[in-house]
Amino acid sequence: MADEAGVNVETIRYYQRRGLMAEPDKPASGHRRYGPAAIKRVRFIKRAQVLGFTLEEVASMLELDEACACAETRELAGHKLQVIEEKLADLKAMRKALLALLRQCDTGAATGSCPIIHALAAD
Repeated sequence: MADEAGVNVETIRYYQRRGLMAEPDKPASGHRRYGPAAIKRVRFIKRAQVLGFTLEEVASMLELDEACACAETRELAGHKLQVIEEKLADLKAMRKALLALLRQCDTGAATGSCPIIHALAAD
């Protein structure tokens, strides 16, 4: 199943420990058998993580799916989008500050200490 789902075996075990997946009984042969639904669930979890959802949020979405609660799922996704927008704004501000520091270095206008180190050390 790990190969089909594109994850490591330890990932599946971790999801089971976190309660995101059921652990099937271990037969005498020693190899657990997972059906197509389990593979689909692992792929769902990984796709949600790629979109930035935490495993706690994924667990909530899985519960909402079982309850057919689309409105609540939409609200969760909307909140995640808001968080991403805030992070993007923070990243843009960081980019702008770093570009300004790099320009100071490139112009050679700084005398003495490095403008980047000076800016980071300033009180």
